[in-house]
Amino acid sequence: MLTRGEPVRLGRPPQPVDPSRVPPAGEAERFGEALSPDLVWGRHSALATLESGRPVHRIWCTAEMRFSARFLQLLREAKASGVLVEEVSWARLGQISGGAVHQGIVLQTAAAETLDLASLIEACRSLGEPPLLVAVDGLTDPHNLGAIVRSAEALGAHGLVLPQRRNAGLTGTVAKVAAGGLESLPVARVVNLNRSLASLKQEGYRVIGLAGEGSLTLAEANLDGPLVVVTGSEAEGLSLLTRRSCDQLVRIPLRGSTPSLNASVATAVLLYEIARRGWMDGITGSQPAPRLRRPAMPSAAAEPPPAAAPDPPQTAVPVEVAPAGEPAAMHDDAALAAAVDPASTAVEHASEAVPADAPTLAPQSDAAPPPLELGWLSTGSRSGSGAPPADFVGDIRL
Repeated sequence: MLTRGEPVRLGRPPQPVDPSRVPPAGEAERFGEALSPDLVWGRHSALATLESGRPVHRIWCTAEMRFSARFLQLLREAKASGVLVEEVSWARLGQISGGAVHQGIVLQTAAAETLDLASLIEACRSLGEPPLLVAVDGLTDPHNLGAIVRSAEALGAHGLVLPQRRNAGLTGTVAKVAAGGLESLPVARVVNLNRSLASLKQEGYRVIGLAGEGSLTLAEANLDGPLVVVTGSEAEGLSLLTRRSCDQLVRIPLRGSTPSLNASVATAVLLYEIARRGWMDGITGSQPAPRLRRPAMPSAAAEPPPAAAPDPPQTAVPVEVAPAGEPAAMHDDAALAAAVDPASTAVEHASEAVPADAPTLAPQSDAAPPPLELGWLSTGSRSGSGAPPADFVGDIRL
């Protein structure tokens, strides 16, 4: 009940403030939710990361970076190596970095090294068994990508084809979900997935796409030879161009009311069927699985040893036959010494003809003798005339 003279208060009563949730007064570098640990911002930090050769997945930068010759060259090299470089506004960089002092550039480091598709194809040629590759099309969930990497490496795949755009990158989340599979499975970064599939088909690979409306069931699919298994996004599946690039569209029959499987689960089911028809055939009981033959990557390939220099040609030494009655060993030694080094033999004979008490001459040097200092007669005389100076007394004795 209100009494006369008491002010009327509307709204919620004041709530007590928790001191532990109030940020310190000087902590204003960034705000918002916790950022991913694989983000690097700031010019000095970004420059050190790019120059160190650390694998980078993505780069966001402003237009001002183009006016820095040092950054421009590094950004060109990163883009040529398959890194996704995007030019965005300062406001967008503030959103990405959570309000940090980004200075116009933010990097997202990659959890593993990548290579180009040509190197992966070349490395798979020496496997001794049909290669098996996995490709993704529009897979944006890093947890699904990490699960696919884990299943692919465990079931015997030899590589992953990962497009640059509209796909999850090799972030720390992917590496964590992969549970170590990313360290052993080679990853090829490509710009255009459909052109990459066309290149693989020219190398003899058969492209198999996973689609709920596929014309073949898992049991009817031809899973022999070099294969590329393509998985689409979680919501839309394979794109129209990717469907046209596939040799077979395979569906997994489902019995329950759930219309589809998770992208990573469907990929694991298909990879298991390929392994069941391949290297799992004949394994019974507690027999171990055969060892996986991994592609020899160019960076791990041993360099060929340098070619040894050819040996100089050996000159045959003629040996004369000693006449009868003469010691053969003495005759042979003298002939051998003369044939091997006739100059040394001539020096020895010359030294025998010189008397022991003859004076020895100092060895002559090839260096030019020091210039003769004649004072006023030298070329550099300041007087410039041939007459001696007035205070000159005496002779010049050479």
